[in-house]
Amino acid sequence: MKTWFITGASRGFGRIWAEAALTRGDRVTATARKLADVADLAERFGDAVLPLALDVTNFEQVQQVVAQAYKHFGRLDVLVNNASLSLLAATEEASDDEIRDLFDANYIGMVRVLRAALPLLRQQGSGHILGVSSGLGITSLPLIGFYCATKLAVEAMHEALAQEVNAFRIKVTLVQPAAYATDFGKSAKIADVLEPYTEFRKQVMARLNTIERRDPQATSEAILKLVDTENPPLRLGLGTTILSRARAAYAERIATWEAWESVSNAAMGQPKIVDTF
Repeated sequence: MKTWFITGASRGFGRIWAEAALTRGDRVTATARKLADVADLAERFGDAVLPLALDVTNFEQVQQVVAQAYKHFGRLDVLVNNASLSLLAATEEASDDEIRDLFDANYIGMVRVLRAALPLLRQQGSGHILGVSSGLGITSLPLIGFYCATKLAVEAMHEALAQEVNAFRIKVTLVQPAAYATDFGKSAKIADVLEPYTEFRKQVMARLNTIERRDPQATSEAILKLVDTENPPLRLGLGTTILSRARAAYAERIATWEAWESVSNAAMGQPKIVDTF
């Protein structure tokens, strides 16, 4: 039996994975910004679930809730950092406040949860952190570039984290879902459109609406297998398009780097001894 802590458990992947863990007999702290959005889990699963209100942009609340969950269950095996927001905006359209709010929830909020949980995991000498990224952490799409940027930041941070906590027997996996039929996009903040982008937005939205989205319930088996494996991967793509997206993206990037290799090498100059820090 494993003990989970899941952020963003009110809907989408967070809710689905919480239900999957509880159904198989695990224990789950299920958090959401509004307690009412996760309270029903206690009616269905009893003492196996601890529903708590958690806004990951609130530092004090993050500290208190993670500590409360750990005290309640006595350990933490799987941390699922899933809470996030979305923003629909061309680069020129988004306001400073909209960008800050997005990064505060999707990136800094994730770091807040990690800072609260890591001392407990180190003391425990075990644990598995699942940072929920996206296929959009591999390549970006127009009009959701700021959301993609938060996921690229999540990718970089977890690469570093995995190396930092390896000695403490803490495992780290980036979970990269493809397009699934969740209601996540319906809650996206939409920036005011600038006139020059009106037609472009219509075209992009029309393309986005034609993307085939699969059943998110189908991801549960993969997540349960991931947390049960002895040596989990740093990255796990969910869906049939993740590997093809990565292959195409990196093939193009490598080809470009190779084409410009002589220019890159010439820019290196002669070696010098300098203090890095």
